[in-house]
Amino acid sequence: MFKKIFRFLFKAFLWFIALSVFFVLVFRFVPVPFTPLMISRAFEQKENGKEMTSSHDWVPLEEISPNLQKAVIASEDDLFLTHNGFNFDAMYKAYKNNKKGKKIKGGSTISQQTAKNVFLWQGRSYLRKGLEAYFTVLIEMLWSKERIMEVYLNSIEMADGVYGAQAAAQHWYGKDAKDLTKYEAAGIAAILPNPRRFRATRSSGYTERRKGRIIKLMRYVKLDYEQ
Repeated sequence: MFKKIFRFLFKAFLWFIALSVFFVLVFRFVPVPFTPLMISRAFEQKENGKEMTSSHDWVPLEEISPNLQKAVIASEDDLFLTHNGFNFDAMYKAYKNNKKGKKIKGGSTISQQTAKNVFLWQGRSYLRKGLEAYFTVLIEMLWSKERIMEVYLNSIEMADGVYGAQAAAQHWYGKDAKDLTKYEAAGIAAILPNPRRFRATRSSGYTERRKGRIIKLMRYVKLDYEQ
C-alpha cells in the first residue's frame, strides 16, 4: 500500500512539473487570456449582486508607455532589472514589520506578483507562497525581463474589474496605454497596492503623495532590460 501511494504521489509530482513548465513555456509566447484573479473577482461580483464585468485588453509591451514601465518599477520593485526574481532584503523588512504588527507591507517583486497572478490563487498560505516561489524561478529562467514586464502590465488588477495597462488607461484617462504621461503613469502605479480602494484620478491626499514620490523615483529608472 505504501509503495502504491508513493508511486501515485511521485507520478503526480512529475505531471505537475511537466505541466507547469509547459504552461510557462506557452505563455512565454502566447498572451495570457485570463487569470485566476479575474475569475474569482467575477464570482465575487455575482455573489454581491453585481453584474459580472471584466475589462482586459492585451497589448504588446511596445504599446505600453515607458512611463508606466518606469512607474511600476519605481513603485513596486526598484531592483526588478537586476534581481533574479527575489528581493530578500525587502522580504526580510516586510517580515519584521508585519511581525511587529505594523502596517502590512509585502516584499514581493514584480516577478513574484506575475507568477502569482498568472498561475495561482490569492491567499497567504505557505503552500501558495511555496508555489509562488517555484513559478517565480521558472519564469525568471524561461522568460526575459521584457516578457515578465509585458505579462505583469497586462494581467494585474488596476481598478475594480479592470485588468492590464490598456484597459486601465482607458478606464482612468480615456486614452491608450502608449500615450500615458509621467503623471498619469504614476497615478496608476500609486493605486496598485489596493486598486479597488484607491483612485488614479480625483485621488486622495495619500495617493497624491504617492504619485509625487513615484515621479521623483522614475527619473532614476533606466529601462535597460539586458542588464
